[in-house]
Amino acid sequence: MASWSSRRKLGYALIVIIALVIFIIVPAFLLFYKAPTCFDGKMNGNETGYDCGGSCARLCQDSFKPAYSKWGGAKFEKLASGLYNVAAYIVNPNIEGAAIGVPYKISLYDDRGILITEREGRVTLYPHRDSLVFQTAVDVDKRIPAKATFEFTSAPNWFKSLDYLGGLAVVDKKYQEDDMSSSLEVTIENRSLLQYNDVQVSVVLYDIDGNAIGFSQTLIDSIAPKNGREIAPYTWPTSRNGRVTSQDVIMSIVPNPVRN
Repeated sequence: MASWSSRRKLGYALIVIIALVIFIIVPAFLLFYKAPTCFDGKMNGNETGYDCGGSCARLCQDSFKPAYSKWGGAKFEKLASGLYNVAAYIVNPNIEGAAIGVPYKISLYDDRGILITEREGRVTLYPHRDSLVFQTAVDVDKRIPAKATFEFTSAPNWFKSLDYLGGLAVVDKKYQEDDMSSSLEVTIENRSLLQYNDVQVSVVLYDIDGNAIGFSQTLIDSIAPKNGREIAPYTWPTSRNGRVTSQDVIMSIVPNPVRN
């Protein structure tokens, strides 16, 4: 059995250890320890990659499905001599994945496969919705395009976002044409309690066989809440001779990251 002297020495030692923990080790830990964040360049916390996945807004590369062109490339329509509209219908299959300003390139080729011209731009991929890449009045000089291609020139920077467009509804579409021109008016209603700003509205015209034969794009500055309505107008300096049988309307806003 330990003597009283030994127990006293043991007690002093415990007091010293506790003091070291309280006054040195704990302050040092609090001083140098940095809680895991989504911006520290490390895979920590509940992340599944470096600063991605888990509770981070940014998705890891293996957490999303690639966006793709529904048409397998791009399509074009003649506006006037030497001028064409060019578009690509982009599908984003990610329910909660969005990307802003994804760079792309559209190329036009003649019937011999020789490049005529290229256009570059950026497109926003809204979560679980389609987008229309649109280039207007592309100048091909005197050459005639036979094929158009589309490609992303850089991988999207995906992040978590919800679909906030559920409050918008297309309530009317009026397509008209004559011998020289055609037009479309799309009426959009805001059925939510919040105002929508900077709504990009794209349209695609289809013939009876489902072929895309026309497209355009415009921006609505704002749509008031509580059944506010706005009209998105489109005009083309060409007639389609009664071939338009349906119209597809694609709406998009800048997506908001989900913060955890």
